[in-house]
Parts: sequence; C-alpha cells; structure tokens
Amino acid sequence: MQKNTLLLSFILTFSLIGCGEHGNKKTSAPSDKIPPAVPSFSFEGIKQNYQQGEELSLQVKALDNDKIDSVQYYINDNHIVTTKGNDHAKHAFKQEKFGKQIVKGIVFSNGKSEENTINIDFLPSKPARILNYRIVNSYPHDIKAFTQGLEFFGDQLMESTGNGLGVSGTKGKSSIRMVDPKTGQLIKKVELADSIFGEGATILNGKIYQLTYKNNRAFVYDINTLKQIKSFPYFQQMEGWGLTSDGKKLYMSDGSEHIYLINPEDFSKIDYIRVATNEKIIDHINEMEWVNGKIYANFFMEDVLGIIDPKTGAIEAVADLSKLREQVTQHIDLDVLNGIAYNKKTKTFFVTGKNWDKLFEIQLLD
Repeated sequence: MQKNTLLLSFILTFSLIGCGEHGNKKTSAPSDKIPPAVPSFSFEGIKQNYQQGEELSLQVKALDNDKIDSVQYYINDNHIVTTKGNDHAKHAFKQEKFGKQIVKGIVFSNGKSEENTINIDFLPSKPARILNYRIVNSYPHDIKAFTQGLEFFGDQLMESTGNGLGVSGTKGKSSIRMVDPKTGQLIKKVELADSIFGEGATILNGKIYQLTYKNNRAFVYDINTLKQIKSFPYFQQMEGWGLTSDGKKLYMSDGSEHIYLINPEDFSKIDYIRVATNEKIIDHINEMEWVNGKIYANFFMEDVLGIIDPKTGAIEAVADLSKLREQVTQHIDLDVLNGIAYNKKTKTFFVTGKNWDKLFEIQLLD
C-alpha cells in the first residue's frame, strides 16, 4: 500500500475529540442581590489544534464596552495565569496529556465575574513513520478462534478468544488457551461461560490477566494450569478491550482514546495516556503488545499495526497489514486483524485476526 494511501486510511478513519464549541456560561456576584448584566466575552485567536512546541495565546473579546479588571485562565481546571485588565498572555504546553484540553477564562468586571470555556486538542508534533514488513512464514490458526489477545510464553502462544457473533450467526467461544504457534495445535484450553465475552490478555509474574468486554471484570489465571485464581472489578464502569504489560504494571484499553496504567495487585488506575497522531486523537485501540519499551497496537476495524509511546500516547509509526487479510481463507465470518505476539528469540512478530485460518510471522522494516 502506498504511504499516502495508508495515512489517508488511518488518519481519516478515527474521530476528532473536542468540537471547539463554547461551553455554558456561569455568573456569580459577591452579594445576594441580583447583579446587573455582566459583559459577555469570547476567546480571541484560539485554534482547534495545537502541537508540541506551540504556545496558546490567551486574550478575550468583550462584546460590550464595560472595563475588564482582570482575567483568570485555567486549563483543565488548573490555574495558569491571571492578567491585569485584558492583557495578552501565553501558555506553553508542558505537562498536559495529549488530547482534549478545556481552556477556561473567568472575567472580572465591576465586582462581577463571568466564566466561559472552549475545547482544544493538544497533539504530537511529529507525524508517524510508515513501516514496511516482510512475511517470514505462515502457520495454521484455528479458524473458529475469535482472537482477542496473543502473547508468547516460552515457545508457546497464549491466546485469549471471545464469543463474537459472526455474520453467519455462528457465535465464538470465550477461552484462554495455550497453542503451538507452528502447528496451530491446541495444548490446553479453559472455556468461559457463554455470558462472558473474553477480551485482551497478557502474562505477568506467572499469571495470565484476561479482560472481559462488558462484564466489567478481569480474570487472573495460573499460567501453568490455566486455573482461575482470582478476579477483579474494573476501577470504573467500562468496556475491556486490549491488555499488555511492561513487566511490572498493566496497560489497558477500553475502546476510547485512553490507555490506562493499571496496578496488577488490585486493578486500580495509576495513570493514563491519550493516543494521538500529529493530526488527530485516535480511539478504538484494541489488542496490544509491549516490545522494547513501546506499545504495539491493533485498531478496531483497521488492519493496521501502530507503535505507541507509553509515556505520551504519541503514535510513532504505523504499518499497513491489510494485505495479510487477503491471504487467509475468505469466508462469511472473517473478521479484522487482531492479535500481536512478539518472539524475543527471532525478533519477529506473530499476527493473526478474528476467525483467520493463518498466523503470520512478520518482520517490521523501516
């Protein structure tokens, strides 16, 4: 696929977060008396998108002639500057996470105040690199496996599957399984109840952590026996999508632009990032794999592999793997690319999809 085609397909598919509309206005007064009308105002010169290295210009435009005594400015409810009168001010983005920023101004005039907000997006400055790949080999894969998670455990593959419903009406079966990656032969498997839709999974400290789609719960299994040893509720009501680990903590996606850093001891939230390119906020982060300090991710409804900086959320590179889908058996229930496993011994990736009959070993190329 040509580079410009890939960028068009990947960048334009995803939704832009933050519409830039002004929020509701609020007024307050220091006394119980009904205050006179306060001046309305809008923000001057604020763009929809800002990239790393850019400064936000802060000034308001009053819609009448009342004198402005001062203006307080906030980003995400954090105070950044107070100006005398309607003096111009600037703010350099430093600590903010990529994604939607809520800029708030509070204008003070004649003992009265008025508040207004506007949404903007803070984005990376560098575009994602375009990667190529070569197919090293292909292997058999269970065509009935609705793959949600894939990861190497020694020479075996741990695979998590869901009970997605195909076009034919055939429903998958949620499971955790160990598979021989070269033959596709099942080594051992534990199936979940039909009421549970299995999702992404990862291995950490001798345990398998598996998400569920809408059950709001994560399951933990012994890696050797596949016996479930505990479960955790999510830290909030949400969907479970992708899961990976840096060897100490978990990283979880929920179908939004967020990736959450999770404490494996109690599944509490430690922090989060928002995923973005230099053009837009990117959502639908699906299956994930941790490789050499980066998150490699699939994106729902896109046969694309992306490399994400886990500290900032910036997408650093993308590879179009759509040609792989053309090389598997075409059938009515064939679904999207979903499944990334990195083999440390060969330094190659093993990728597959939902109801694919092949597992591809590939090498990414700059």
